[in-house]
Amino acid sequence: MVRNRPVIVIDNLAKFQLKEAYEFIRLDSPKNAEKVKSEILAAIQKLSDHPERYHPDQYRLNNDGAYRAFELYKYRVSFHVSQTQITIIKICHTSMEPKPY
Repeated sequence: MVRNRPVIVIDNLAKFQLKEAYEFIRLDSPKNAEKVKSEILAAIQKLSDHPERYHPDQYRLNNDGAYRAFELYKYRVSFHVSQTQITIIKICHTSMEPKPY
């Protein structure tokens, strides 16, 4: 049985947050900014292979397991998984106070 891979969608807020992170890192090092951005985007693209490898998002209220998160370069990527789509919801630095959502 062939399983269709879910489509990955990056929410506008998450796009904005990634851009802000890129711009912040770029002030100090354009090379590192590009590295962090490209590796976060590569990790996001790999989600469609096996999104369940990441733990359920502990900051999501009433999480049934469909909301998950991972960390890379001190950035936390939160996402929602459904049968047909993986939606990237937030990309925040881990030093920021996490707020339940």
